[in-house]
Amino acid sequence: MVGRVAGRGCPFAAMVLGLAATPLAAQDSSALAAPRPAAAADVASIDAVIAALYDVISGPAGEARDWDRFRSLFAAGARLIPTRPTATGGTDMRMLDPQGYIDRARPLLEGAGFFEREIGRVTEEFGNIAHVFSAYASFRSAGDSVPFQRGINSIQLLKDGDQWRIVTVMWDAERPGVTIPDRYLRASAP
Repeated sequence: MVGRVAGRGCPFAAMVLGLAATPLAAQDSSALAAPRPAAAADVASIDAVIAALYDVISGPAGEARDWDRFRSLFAAGARLIPTRPTATGGTDMRMLDPQGYIDRARPLLEGAGFFEREIGRVTEEFGNIAHVFSAYASFRSAGDSVPFQRGINSIQLLKDGDQWRIVTVMWDAERPGVTIPDRYLRASAP
């Protein structure tokens, strides 16, 4: 995700995954407090909150992101979980809260151009919960036509009244032997 801006040959994921996140039990209760109110248009639907997520992390080099807007998209206690393969054939992950993600991603996202676009989606919804497999492509500039990375964001959402908030984003990137299945690319993305 919220591209694996890294992985093999991509320094962002290595940076994010190389740093330990604060265990849930050790977090101050303020870390689980509800975020500031979101703009109604950002959380009015599943489509809206996912579009806002991609929009808020994207921008040219040197441009600050609206991190208050980013925080507002998440439910209290939300997690962002980057994954990557390990040298031994397993998988590694880190659990970050929205602020932990900001602390680790800000230097790279704002220091280098980064634009992430949804390129396909499959959504499952029941009652007040939803799960979205959102295929993404990551670019260094808005005008690039060839991504430097592609992958899938697995996003869980909760509907609270008339607002959808993100509970979890877990992501993995393409690599040799692991490509996005066609069924996720054929699905329409807004």
